[in-house]
Amino acid sequence: MATVKMLNMEGAEVGTVELADAIFGITPNQNAVHAVVKNYLANQRQGTQSAKTRAEVRGGGRKPFRQKGTGRHRQGSSTDPSQVGGGIVFAPKPRDYRYTLPKKLRRLAMKSALSSKVVENELIVLDTLTFAAPKTKDMIKVLENVNAAKKSLIIMAEKDENVVKSAANIPGVRTALVGTMNVYEIINYTNLILTQDAIRKIEEVYA
Repeated sequence: MATVKMLNMEGAEVGTVELADAIFGITPNQNAVHAVVKNYLANQRQGTQSAKTRAEVRGGGRKPFRQKGTGRHRQGSSTDPSQVGGGIVFAPKPRDYRYTLPKKLRRLAMKSALSSKVVENELIVLDTLTFAAPKTKDMIKVLENVNAAKKSLIIMAEKDENVVKSAANIPGVRTALVGTMNVYEIINYTNLILTQDAIRKIEEVYA
């Protein structure tokens, strides 16, 4: 098992924590991560884009100009895509971009993303993360104490409103639960900050 140091909110080392190799110690599979990230981004698309084809634009009732004698190309309708105000060729229409991936692939990508954070020394483990009241400056102080990067993702085992609200107004900092974290955000943020309880819950979910 990989062993990483555990810090408190003041940034002092208070012990170590062992990470399950099956989750935090595998060789990252870049193909799986790429597939899941592409799937995540595709599922975020609204798919509301729309343009009119030549059958839908207004006009086209008569021939725009005579067949011969103008020096122009022959044209039978003002709705032709080559005309100003004409329709769009292969016009995009509203569609659903969502698709699903196999569960095993998604789990492999998650384990790969978590393992990559360990390999790159971008994983920060806290013994606990609690605040008596929501205070942005208290969260900023904690992040400074643990030398977290400007882009940090904080994963909690259970929702704590004080923690969520304390981080809400800090640019580049996001909070999430073990059940809502995703591969895209894990690799998109520089530092992954986990509480000790979050690690145990991740190991329970992905064991």
